[in-house]
Amino acid sequence: MPPVNAPYRPEGLTARPLHARVDPDAVAHNLARLRKALPASGAAPRLWATVKADAYGHGVRRILPALRGADGLAVLHLDEARACRRMGWQGPVLVYGGLYSPADALLLDASGLHLVITHAAQLEWLAQAPLSQRPAVWLRYAGDIHHTGFAAQAYRAAYEAASAMSRRGLIGEVGHLNHYARADEPGGVDGADALFRDVIAGLPGPVSTSNSAALLKHGARAADTQWVRPGLALYGASPFADTSAAQLELRPAMSLHSQLVGIQRVPAGAGVGYGGAFTVQQAMDVGIVTCGYADGYPRHAPTGTPVIVDGVRTRLLGRVSMDMMAVDLGPVPHACIGAPVTLWGAGGLAVEEVAASAGTIAADLLTGLSARVPVQLADAH
Repeated sequence: MPPVNAPYRPEGLTARPLHARVDPDAVAHNLARLRKALPASGAAPRLWATVKADAYGHGVRRILPALRGADGLAVLHLDEARACRRMGWQGPVLVYGGLYSPADALLLDASGLHLVITHAAQLEWLAQAPLSQRPAVWLRYAGDIHHTGFAAQAYRAAYEAASAMSRRGLIGEVGHLNHYARADEPGGVDGADALFRDVIAGLPGPVSTSNSAALLKHGARAADTQWVRPGLALYGASPFADTSAAQLELRPAMSLHSQLVGIQRVPAGAGVGYGGAFTVQQAMDVGIVTCGYADGYPRHAPTGTPVIVDGVRTRLLGRVSMDMMAVDLGPVPHACIGAPVTLWGAGGLAVEEVAASAGTIAADLLTGLSARVPVQLADAH
């Protein structure tokens, strides 16, 4: 029988020893770090803290106190904006998705809303709606990402229509917004920013650019910008493949923890996990961790994905199943049932490293954490 060391679990956690830990202090630290990346000369841009997808899986309610230093919040849709108001946020709220139908205009019942406008019909819906509040609008340029927004040849006509509505008192100020497709690359915003500036040349109104990658790699570009919109870096993950969060002086705001719940001595030639995806070359000890794809851990994470067991870095073996995964205990011969396991975000194991091993990005893991994983707040420092 393998040795057992089942530690005491904090009150409030479920019987299953899997939980995420969220650190609001880390979010506050990262916000301050991003402010330092803003241009030092002239009027520094204001900062929207992007909290869509429930603050990248961290929980808006949990981290909202840490965002007191932000100038505004950015969300995807109006329901998220209204939720922020109910939580007590009184500052501006940018709504990336704008309006999805004419009925959405009925939700514009709070002050300080800023709507991103991506097509002409949204302006028509606003013009026809009996608005109790006048939202500011930001015209999105389609740019080099070509997701939503106005193409260069349609942009000025959209601006004239929005400006006419503003003069009639139907909406508030009209601004210009761009999102870069390749901000994580050296020189990745140069051409895109130049084209954007040509499109809006001579048009009054504030400008908003720069996600986390653009701000950290091309911060000087924000000198002629009134608002920046970081997201991922607020939560302590690097947006770059070649630069770690630690190198960027960011602190991870979420960590995922579990325990060993089983130890198997597996003979040479045997397979581990579904389909025997990992074949044992020499007899070895395999640890079983209670965490699987139903918890948000990527099923496609391959053998070799890093895991920390009892403070020692080791690797995932075979396929991740719904509720558990197997890990190599060769580097951790002292491990026993109940040994702590870190899956990402602590002990030097960055979420972006795990994501890269699984062929995805950090935001995919953070936002994909399952509702069945209990979350606790880290102790305040």
